[in-house]
Amino acid sequence: MTRYVEVAVNLPRVLGTFHYHVLPDLAEELRPGHLVTVPFASQRVQGVVLADVDQPEVAETRPVEGLLDREPVLTPSQLRLGRWLSATYGASLGECFELMLPPGLGQRAQSLYALGDPDSVGVDPLQKRLIALLAERGPLRSGQLARVFPRAPGEREAARLVKHGAVLRTSILPPPEVHAKHVRTARLAVSLEAAHAAAQRMRQTARAQGRAAAERRARVLEFLAAERTSVEVSWVYAHSGSTLGDLKLLADTGLVDLDYQEVWRDPLAGRAYPADTALELTPDQRSAWSQVREALAAGDGRAILLHGVTGSGKTEIYLRAVAEVLARGGQAIVLVPEIGLTPQTLQRFGARVMHGLGVMHSRLSDGERYDTWRRARSGLIEVMLGPRSALFAPLPRLGLIVVDEEHDESYKSNRAPFFHARDTALAYARQLNVPCVLGSATPDVVTFARAKEAHLTYLALPERVPFAGVRAGGLPEVRVVDMRQELRDGNRSIFSRALSLALGECLERGQQAILFLNRRGAATALFCRSCGQSVSCPRCGLPLTFHAAAPAGGDDAARGRLRCHHCNYQRSVPPRCPNCASEALRPLGVGTQRVEAEVLRRFPRARVLRWDVDTTRTRDAHEILLEHFVAGRADVLVGTQMVAKGLDLPRVTLVGVILAEVGLFLPDYRASERTFQVLTQVIGRAGRSPRGGRAILQTFQPDHYAIRLAAAQDYDGFAGVELAQRRQLGYPPYTCLARLVVAANSREQAQQAAEALGSAVRAAIAAGEHRQTEIVGPAPCFFEREAGRYRWQVVVRGPHPRQVIPAELPENCTLDVDPVSLL
Repeated sequence: MTRYVEVAVNLPRVLGTFHYHVLPDLAEELRPGHLVTVPFASQRVQGVVLADVDQPEVAETRPVEGLLDREPVLTPSQLRLGRWLSATYGASLGECFELMLPPGLGQRAQSLYALGDPDSVGVDPLQKRLIALLAERGPLRSGQLARVFPRAPGEREAARLVKHGAVLRTSILPPPEVHAKHVRTARLAVSLEAAHAAAQRMRQTARAQGRAAAERRARVLEFLAAERTSVEVSWVYAHSGSTLGDLKLLADTGLVDLDYQEVWRDPLAGRAYPADTALELTPDQRSAWSQVREALAAGDGRAILLHGVTGSGKTEIYLRAVAEVLARGGQAIVLVPEIGLTPQTLQRFGARVMHGLGVMHSRLSDGERYDTWRRARSGLIEVMLGPRSALFAPLPRLGLIVVDEEHDESYKSNRAPFFHARDTALAYARQLNVPCVLGSATPDVVTFARAKEAHLTYLALPERVPFAGVRAGGLPEVRVVDMRQELRDGNRSIFSRALSLALGECLERGQQAILFLNRRGAATALFCRSCGQSVSCPRCGLPLTFHAAAPAGGDDAARGRLRCHHCNYQRSVPPRCPNCASEALRPLGVGTQRVEAEVLRRFPRARVLRWDVDTTRTRDAHEILLEHFVAGRADVLVGTQMVAKGLDLPRVTLVGVILAEVGLFLPDYRASERTFQVLTQVIGRAGRSPRGGRAILQTFQPDHYAIRLAAAQDYDGFAGVELAQRRQLGYPPYTCLARLVVAANSREQAQQAAEALGSAVRAAIAAGEHRQTEIVGPAPCFFEREAGRYRWQVVVRGPHPRQVIPAELPENCTLDVDPVSLL
């Protein structure tokens, strides 16, 4: 009897599933979750087997051609989660399942372009370059074209050439790019006595004939005799000075066996964390922990919001919950919003979880991520840590999900599928009937509102844990400095007098300080004093940020470069204004580089570290920088929002916010909340030890409620004001949003496509009588140009906005459900 299966193919924008028959040689082996190759239209593609079907939807089915992995790549719970992601965020099942596979394993079909009739090519310069490239290098895949033409639509031009016959196109499915790692090993093939006797004979030969090779081989035998097991040949080389030739000769004489052995690429291999014991809980912690433990025992998929001020001991609750799950034979996932938090989180959990700890994030190599994924699938990892990608680790006995700093926007994916890891974690936990603990000192107001309406269990930790000699609740003292008054008093520095004095006192006492500014670079723009124009990105139209070559660069613009923080376009600093040819170009505004330079100018002996995207591009940069600061090898840490997120830095007694209102007046419904959260979080980095702490907020808007309530560290007061405004204006949590963004090569094309889309949504609203649903727009996005493409948006607002959005969207349109930003 023929077996039929439902398969989700790994192709973008293919929303449905398809039925295939199973060849007899695969019938017994094939199971749901297997990664397979199948024919689709005129190409071979990867797909995931979802389930068996009794009767296919089509009369003639095509076959499942082969398995790409003998074990299923997805667990049954992940298959259910993928369906939820697709239904919730409007993405294809293939895109959703791709989130759960390590890079390099899941492959999409690519087009292979080869030279056809080059005489039919037109006069377009890009097309001529493409023809010349194919003539020189031979056939190229679509991915290779994208790398050769990173700033130009190379594949689009190739498709046009295909129509004219100048280029030929075929479809190919690249094989998986990651594989298990095998290393050559060596071990003794004889008894220890025989090995020592052979080594002695070789040494005698070496002394009699002066043969160094014989001495090396004797050392090989003695080393392997001491190890008594298979050893990687690299270790043999290091201990004996031998070569592969020596080992092969010993193998030919029957003294040594050479083989290959699979090894795990474990990013945590060799790391040791000093053992730690559970801390004594405060009364608030005991109350919270009892309810978390009750949720673990209930097994009802309970969602918990752990709302604790900075330094209140939320991590201790996480650690106890994880320990409880492990004692029950389960596994846990602990999410952090940024890679920068991973090292400190690893240290805390490594001190309690002595084995079975895994980490998953984008800075790992593909091989490390592949092996970590395989270890998780095999049940060898008990606790998986990392940013949002760690949520999709295939843990077969998952018993707990923790989402630390649940408010952070980094949990929202910035590319399709535009899922939110927090909401996905809640859905995943409900499916598995396991608890999901959300923790934050500044919860997302939507999460807070849901908790207050009893959709989540609300647990509060209103006071800091006590330190020796410091009573509980010792939050930092906060002073707000009105920079308008500083200007009136003649102070034009980026440092107020209060902050400069406090920083000097901090350095004199040998303590540490954090200076926070949510802007990178040395200046926000390069400004012409003659015509008033700034040097802008040719692809985005936004002012290019000036990055100095070194902190000491000061106003010497010629030493730096200009960079677009949206598309990463870069150029050197022009000698003259591109608009009026004036030489009066000067840096305008302030960024973290400028702050670093100013600290060094005022306090030459201060040891300063800068923590932003520009200083953490290399692997392990976050961990190295944080380790230096925690170890006291620097006095001042200057940084962007990275320094505000969940770090425990006991030596920090001063936090200075250079400009509190950065981002406050952007036309986005979450601008005030975003400002309040980051200010409250960065203030919380100070005073986490008996030394105490203080914070100084510099601002030109001291009366704005987000800044005023952040200084007072009054979350409840802020949530009350913010939710009242959201209710009045019709924003979440009182309605739902979906954002459609259209991108095109010209403003006119983008506008026309957005207007057509808006008309289709309006028609669906009218036809379905969705009286509570409305659209905002079409209108240009706030950042109208990005990477050379014009962007227009349509925002749908209502109880169920997905219901009025067409299932099939244009290729140049993206759908973002529950967006965290409308910029």
